[in-house]
Amino acid sequence: MSVAASARGGGGGAAKAARGGRFSAGRGVWGRRRAAVVLFLALAYAAALLVFVFGGGGGGGSAGGGAGLTVASLRRRRHGEPAPSTPPPPGSVYRSHIVFDRLLPEIRDDAAPSASVSTPSSWRRSMLMTSHHQNSGEVWMPCVNRRLIRSELPPSNGYLIVEANGGLNQQRLSICDAVAVASLLNATLVIPIFHLNSVWRDPSKFSDIFDENRFIETVGKHVRVVKELPEDVLLRFNYNISSIPNMRTKAYSSPHHYLHKVLPKLLELGAVRIAPFSNRLAQSVPSNIQALRCLVNYQALRFAEPVRLLAEDMVVRMMKKSSSTGGKYVSVHLRFEEDMVAFSCCTYDGGWKEKIEMENARERSWRGKFHRPGRVINPEANRRDGKCPLTPLEQVGMMLRGMGFDHSTFLYVASGKIYNAAKYMAPLRQMFPLLETKESLALPEELAEFEGYSSRLAAIDYTVCVQSEVFVTTQGGNFPHFLMGHRRYLFGGNAKTIKPDKRKLVLSFDDPNIRWSQFKRHMQEILHHSDIKSIAFRKPNDSIYTFPMPDCMCQQDGI
Repeated sequence: MSVAASARGGGGGAAKAARGGRFSAGRGVWGRRRAAVVLFLALAYAAALLVFVFGGGGGGGSAGGGAGLTVASLRRRRHGEPAPSTPPPPGSVYRSHIVFDRLLPEIRDDAAPSASVSTPSSWRRSMLMTSHHQNSGEVWMPCVNRRLIRSELPPSNGYLIVEANGGLNQQRLSICDAVAVASLLNATLVIPIFHLNSVWRDPSKFSDIFDENRFIETVGKHVRVVKELPEDVLLRFNYNISSIPNMRTKAYSSPHHYLHKVLPKLLELGAVRIAPFSNRLAQSVPSNIQALRCLVNYQALRFAEPVRLLAEDMVVRMMKKSSSTGGKYVSVHLRFEEDMVAFSCCTYDGGWKEKIEMENARERSWRGKFHRPGRVINPEANRRDGKCPLTPLEQVGMMLRGMGFDHSTFLYVASGKIYNAAKYMAPLRQMFPLLETKESLALPEELAEFEGYSSRLAAIDYTVCVQSEVFVTTQGGNFPHFLMGHRRYLFGGNAKTIKPDKRKLVLSFDDPNIRWSQFKRHMQEILHHSDIKSIAFRKPNDSIYTFPMPDCMCQQDGI
């Protein structure tokens, strides 16, 4: 039994040993097979990489495409290249030069028929020069003097000193508002001091730009004005105007602020100072104060004689040059100076050179303002939102040609020194060869005395533009706003102004595949939309300097 049992036991152990041997052998075979599969997959992946790198990549299959993207990502990382991004929304990128090069043959062909047939061309020009939305039943005329009640001035409460900052028309705004505030306070206004602006860099005084005696005489019937503080007041402040308390005032302050915050100090000290003084009075003020603003802007502020005589002579020259079109010309306010382009933080087609020039310009004029923590600069969003200055090619050339103004149109371009002018003005002159500027209309010796004085040069541009049949602006700012109001004031409440929606404009400029017929249709729709805004009345928060009706003007029947 025991032997038998032993035999059974021994037989079982042998069987187990045999089974264990077979399991170990099987596991070894499976391990070798798995290693072979892994090796095969590794070799296949390496082969795919070699095919991509040496064969160009980007196969048609989904697997090949996936492998290609992976390798491309690795290669970009290795070379420090940025990952690809989705295309920017339409209107984000400056492509106007590409569109122009593509459309130029069609633009030239489009001009050819009108050159041979004079009647349709002159008829079309006449239509373009006229606002199609004039309200014939409402002729408006200046009536400021009728609205201002003259009476003997009461004793003065003291002296008001203001510091006007900015360029020509920002200074103009400050002067008009200073007279209004002096009237509110019953103060004697000292001829405003002009702050030397870091961008404009013009050291001109009031009398260098404006006719000082005319200003004092016209305003003096309603507000006392003196050229400088009297000796006894200067003595009280140690002959130092900076010692006079500065009543720092928020923008667009109400008459209530001046009467309750500034007047008590004026009565106490006999003199107060407000610096800076740009946009320091609310748009909505009593009607007699609005009328005073109108009086200053349209009657008291006449340019100084040297500026005025040259500017008026240039208007005559421009009309003589355009005698073939009845002395009618188009003026354009072109804001494409270096400081304007730099401040906008927009990009064009100048690459790294442009980027470095703009960085230097920003640092030179604004010293770190654009690198403050939290400041986000997005050129694509700026252009899409209509905040980028249009190049001469865009604003004057393609836009006006698309609207129907042909190569026989006489243009006056008002601007400072155009950024990269040789490059950006050349295509404009191709489309409008009858183009003039103050530099081409005036002799070098005539302009020599104004060189380095940006406000005086701007005054010359302002005068030529205000007399034009059509005024074109795209950028905004005080120059066009004052000019639009002045033209409304001079021309019965309505003057042809082209002020397009830039957000719509850039969509056409951003499409390299657009046809000329389609581009023209877009421009003419924009022109039509601009035209319907020609006659406009001031709303409560609008500027009286842009919308002089109804505060500065009355209907012809006197109502």
